[in-house]
Amino acid sequence: MRHDDICHIRDLGPNGHILSGGYAVKITVNVNGTAQTSDVEPRQLLVHYVRETLGLTGTNVGCDTSSCGACTLHVNGQSVKSCTMLAVQADGQNVTTIEGIAKGDELHPMQKAFMENHGLQCGYCTPGMVMAAIGILDENPKPTEDEVRVALEGNLCRCTGYHNIVKSVLACANG
Repeated sequence: MRHDDICHIRDLGPNGHILSGGYAVKITVNVNGTAQTSDVEPRQLLVHYVRETLGLTGTNVGCDTSSCGACTLHVNGQSVKSCTMLAVQADGQNVTTIEGIAKGDELHPMQKAFMENHGLQCGYCTPGMVMAAIGILDENPKPTEDEVRVALEGNLCRCTGYHNIVKSVLACANG
């Protein structure tokens, strides 16, 4: 981070956001294939940057303690709980949110699998579950049921017994 990238609140750009810390850092993040340049408070979490600054509300805030996984997204292809990462740490990185995995009107295969196998109920955890599940298959394309269950331990669902979530991941893995 260069000195030029930090500005005092009176030097903020046209977005006019007043930051409680008084300082902003200019970052550029490639989000869902589009470069996004923003002034952010250095302590702003990536989940809040995605939701509040960019308006991509598919990524949910569930616990603010990294326990639930509702905020899972991908940074450079890796699953990340975005409540554990600062927005400034994403500067220059590629971020993919749940909004960025479909190809136009064509759902991502994992989204289809969740839909076809009833891998959701209220839907609150679903974006994080889907993003985590994609990450699981990226690392292990043909996991066993036990491997899926262990890999999903960092994502909580309060509505299901996980059976249909695991079934969805395995269905996607088996094509």
